[in-house]
Amino acid sequence: MVMKTKMEYHNPVLLRETVDGLNIKPNGIYVDVTFGRGGHSKEIISRLGPDGKLFGFDQDEDAWVNALQDGRFTLIQENFRYIKRFLRFHGIKNVDGILADLGVSSHQFDVPERGFSTRFDAELDMRMSKRNELSAHQVINEYDDVNLKRVFLDYGELKAAPAIARTIIEARENKVINTTDELKAILIKFLPEQFKNKILAQIYQAIRIEVNQEMEVLKEFLEQSLEILKPEGRLSVISYHSLEDRLVKRFMKNGLFEGEPERDFFGNFSVPFKLVSKLIVPSEAEIKENNRARSAKLRIAEKR
Repeated sequence: MVMKTKMEYHNPVLLRETVDGLNIKPNGIYVDVTFGRGGHSKEIISRLGPDGKLFGFDQDEDAWVNALQDGRFTLIQENFRYIKRFLRFHGIKNVDGILADLGVSSHQFDVPERGFSTRFDAELDMRMSKRNELSAHQVINEYDDVNLKRVFLDYGELKAAPAIARTIIEARENKVINTTDELKAILIKFLPEQFKNKILAQIYQAIRIEVNQEMEVLKEFLEQSLEILKPEGRLSVISYHSLEDRLVKRFMKNGLFEGEPERDFFGNFSVPFKLVSKLIVPSEAEIKENNRARSAKLRIAEKR
């Protein structure tokens, strides 16, 4: 694989709004759990004083070339589902703010061989880290009917999930499905021209989420963030599809992913966060400049 340079990444989405939401203290401790090309991290560092600290997390080996050469910065080469464990390894129990820019990075979309983009033919991979054992190839070629339906229904929200699963299973009885173009050809009857890109994006999203356990990772991260944040610490999260945003919204609202908080004898309940602002979305100008921003949703909360 050819490693990308820093110059080949796009601008960070909602850069100012996301970092403003952290309410940076010059001597504070902050975490960017989706370091990527380092755009959000650079902005955080620019607002820190000499005693401030920033930790970045990124499981993607391609992101490591962008590590900031600054004594206040530490890059942790791990999935952010392990945020609590690795911060403690570095002697950090509590932080003043956490930033997450969820989903696939622009770099990952733009490297054909990663298999994330509907624009390119590639081997079925979709792993955000090459260290992960599960790949898209295994999902497509080894999952049974029940699990394939679950993936496409739960993570792609595709009404045709049962039929898509059956079609894949029938096709792989004759030949192993190795590439994204082979998968597209098999599913062509589900891709009417006027909706082709939308449905393909849902199919790819479903497979990618399963491969990288994105929903489980997000839940684990949010629960640990609540433990790690200091009182009045901020959580600033950008999501790109309804499944992510729903989890973030519910957790920030009441500290749960499902249901409502328990009420006391008087009918009152306490919640761990207070919302700092209403939902923030990119301006038309930003979307025009960076197409990836079109579906971004930013939510900011402060720990009580």
